[in-house]
Amino acid sequence: MLHKTKIPNLKVIAFDADDTLFVNEPYFQETEHKFCALMEDYLSHQGISQELFKIEIANLPLYGYGIKGYILSMIEAAMNISNNTIPVEVIEKIIQYGKELLEKPIELLDGIEETLQALHGKYKLVVATKGDLKDQHSKLHRSGLGHYFHHIEVMSDKQEIDYQKLLGRLDIQAHEFLMIGNSLKSDVLPVLGIGGYAVHIPFHTTWEHEKINHTIEHEHFSSFETIAEVVPNLL
Repeated sequence: MLHKTKIPNLKVIAFDADDTLFVNEPYFQETEHKFCALMEDYLSHQGISQELFKIEIANLPLYGYGIKGYILSMIEAAMNISNNTIPVEVIEKIIQYGKELLEKPIELLDGIEETLQALHGKYKLVVATKGDLKDQHSKLHRSGLGHYFHHIEVMSDKQEIDYQKLLGRLDIQAHEFLMIGNSLKSDVLPVLGIGGYAVHIPFHTTWEHEKINHTIEHEHFSSFETIAEVVPNLL
């Protein structure tokens, strides 16, 4: 664990992007609230949210993670909820919500730039994130953080095999790799599963799909309230 001893032979530190480097999930929740208001003549807000979530999860194998898949899932949910009677104007509104989501300003989380400045040059820094390739590259470019990173990996998923492929591309072993992120399910468990190190930095809101219902106790795992607390344990 980081607070007991520094990681020997650590070469690469990977950062998740959404809700680790910059704000993401609150924007999706804001869009979902607008979608529920748009569809409230057909169903309760809770019922609409449940239907949208069910469709999102069912569509993940087809669309993957990201805003474009989310837009398609909202359209499909609207068609299901309305029994295929939804007016074209509502579809247009949903597409507008999606475009607004794609154009949201980048809001860096507290301490991120200072952390990257402190670690840059001492370790190889990479981004390991899920989502749409074009959207994630755009967000990193607009964030102004891109120059800190040696490599940007936009992953279709974050299972053990996905991290093993990343390690192969980086030409390192699992014990030389540390992942920092806000999701215990995606950023921590699979990395621990392949023998790497993981740090959890919780974000105040988490997508339901990323939640787990058990605690993690592992010698390679640490959790801190803020990103700034990680730095003294790595330098």
